[in-house]
Amino acid sequence: MKKVLVAFGKALLSQLHFRMLLLTILPFVLSVALWGVLLWLGLQPMIDWLHAYFADNNGFQVAGEMLGWFGLGAIKTVIVPLIAMWVLLPLMILTALVFVGVFAMPIIARHIGSRHYPLLEQRKGGTVLGSLWIATYSFLIFAVLWVITLPLSMFPPLTFIVQPALWGWLTYRVMAYDALADHADASEIKLVLRQHRWPLLAIGAITGAMGAAPTLLWLGGALSVIFFPLLAAGAIWLYVLVFVFTGLWFEHYCLDALAQSRGAANMPVTTSPPMKDIN
Repeated sequence: MKKVLVAFGKALLSQLHFRMLLLTILPFVLSVALWGVLLWLGLQPMIDWLHAYFADNNGFQVAGEMLGWFGLGAIKTVIVPLIAMWVLLPLMILTALVFVGVFAMPIIARHIGSRHYPLLEQRKGGTVLGSLWIATYSFLIFAVLWVITLPLSMFPPLTFIVQPALWGWLTYRVMAYDALADHADASEIKLVLRQHRWPLLAIGAITGAMGAAPTLLWLGGALSVIFFPLLAAGAIWLYVLVFVFTGLWFEHYCLDALAQSRGAANMPVTTSPPMKDIN
């Protein structure tokens, strides 16, 4: 874990660099533009459909009784928009993650590589299509697990365990590949990801927990119609900021692991001198 913490400190210092702060702008603008259109066109129809479904299937009474067990009966009045925002949450986060991976990670790799690992050879083992493929199929697996574990979100202790673990796994799958794409070849990417699976997953889980704040902002949009655009935009920007920091953290750790892997591979092989015959 020492190397994970060292990489965290380096990522924190790198995040304060003005180039890395500016790097949050493009993914943020693209995410806001995309989700502004999607929410404008699709949010109200989704809420109307959910409201009709709840009304036809006695859903409001059932939800009120279940929430009452936990002393959250007041949420019954906003249960429909809250569910709509919760369903849209994974897609919104995936959008920010993909935009950061495609547009920000190459810049992050060049920034960290040139400043901290100038002698590390770039073997270009990753591709944009490879990054999109990993993001796509990893998200499909994540989405299935998200739906299956969604009822567990009603129990606060499990919410802070299951959801960060899922987001940590998804972030690890996407970010680690992007972090190695420029400097490692295909075989080195597989090697580093296999040998450092648990530290990389730990980084993903920690940054997944850091996503709790923007998640609360996003879901808070269901409670306030007036401030919804500001809360949604704020949540998207915070997610982009978290993902850029996550990219820096993964980049520092992965490049250090790659450098050590190449160093170990190039170490000269030593043999013990033959024993002299004493007879």
